[in-house]
Amino acid sequence: MIARLAGTLAELSADSAVIDVRGVGYLVLASGRTLSALPPVGGDVILLTELQVREDSMTLFAFGAAAERETFRQLTGVQGVGGRLALAILTILSPDELARAVSAGDKAMIARASGVGPKLAQRIALELQGKLGLAPALGPGTPAAANPATNDALSALANLGFKPAEAAQAVAAAAEDLGLDATLDALVRLALRKAAK
Repeated sequence: MIARLAGTLAELSADSAVIDVRGVGYLVLASGRTLSALPPVGGDVILLTELQVREDSMTLFAFGAAAERETFRQLTGVQGVGGRLALAILTILSPDELARAVSAGDKAMIARASGVGPKLAQRIALELQGKLGLAPALGPGTPAAANPATNDALSALANLGFKPAEAAQAVAAAAEDLGLDATLDALVRLALRKAAK
């Protein structure tokens, strides 16, 4: 299983990239968000990956953050959602935006992705209910939602390997304790302590 690639960006296209790792070029498919965050060709990159093996092919998908990869895994567990369609959804919606849409049952938001019709959007909203975890903890009106540093804190915990639900719960609890003016550093430190309990 290939879980991560660290190398040089050799090629970039609308939906894929080639990462040169010590002379071997790995073709990876990625969301528009991940591809737009990559450096220019020739720059150093580190990407998390997910390898899908089919009867007739092996496809490597790449992600800029652990939260995106975890959301991809949840999406591809839904009947009718393949890897490319999951990337189309993640191009339109970030992991936390998708979690909020699923939590609210907002099928129209999910259906904004290319290739997702109303029935599939409804299936995604139903099957992923309670599995993504970010939206309930960071819903509108909570202290966490009002502080812009919470999204960065969520990303920091996700990059440290915490599951989206664990990260959201810890950050929400930290934001509630620290208030609206909490700094990113303070949020991350307290969230880590809360997550460790």
